[in-house]
Amino acid sequence: MLGVTETDRIMWFSMWFLASIASFGLAFFPMFYYMVKRRNKHFLRQYELEKRVLTFLKNEEKKMPANEGFLPERNAKLWTLSIIFIFPVFIIVYFLSKDLLLHERRQQAFLESLFPERTYTPQNISIRKYALITTATMGAGIVYWLYKILNIYNNHFTEQQKIEDEIIKLMEEKSHGKSV
Repeated sequence: MLGVTETDRIMWFSMWFLASIASFGLAFFPMFYYMVKRRNKHFLRQYELEKRVLTFLKNEEKKMPANEGFLPERNAKLWTLSIIFIFPVFIIVYFLSKDLLLHERRQQAFLESLFPERTYTPQNISIRKYALITTATMGAGIVYWLYKILNIYNNHFTEQQKIEDEIIKLMEEKSHGKSV
């Protein structure tokens, strides 16, 4: 058996936002920490899955798609501490958005090379739109942007789990068919 992967942690914006209000903003620190931490963990999991698939394909003597590596890990502690200065919040939110876009494009190319008959629809993050809203509201729009990022990551993680389950199932079927 090739193994079942663990699921990514889902975060609920309403819980963190209400906790931040109740704690006069202190809950933003663990929220940002967990956002960056789960981003890092997810991207590493995707990279490990791709390595497993490439190893499987190599053993099956099939054409392997290109493996471009994964996005660099972000330092969750440093990023969390930097939000004390307020401005880095905007930079962190921007990079969390941009990283997911890059990750999904790369993942989509990888999956389409594996399963050309299937189509995968990546999440849509309009960084320009959220930056404009944040600018037009003199920074208050960052709350909406954070809400959208958490939901988009949550949706991505849910879809990712379905894709991983499907890939593992296909690999197990191929392995059992070959050994019989």
